[in-house]
Amino acid sequence: MTRHYLSLTEVAMKLGITKGALAQYKLPEADVTVGRARGWSEATIDEWNRNRPGRGVGGGRPRKNKSEA
Repeated sequence: MTRHYLSLTEVAMKLGITKGALAQYKLPEADVTVGRARGWSEATIDEWNRNRPGRGVGGGRPRKNKSEA
């Protein structure tokens, strides 16, 4: 059975951000590497995303609530 691991591009898509923005994140250790390419299982990314600090940590302007717009 072939296993699928997420590339950086797929991780960015899953999180709804650009690949450039993803470069600013400290990602978990890759589950697999092939040459210089890294790959993560969906479970690894889901767990990491669930446990990372929430919006607003470290300053920055809070986003507008869509219901107020």
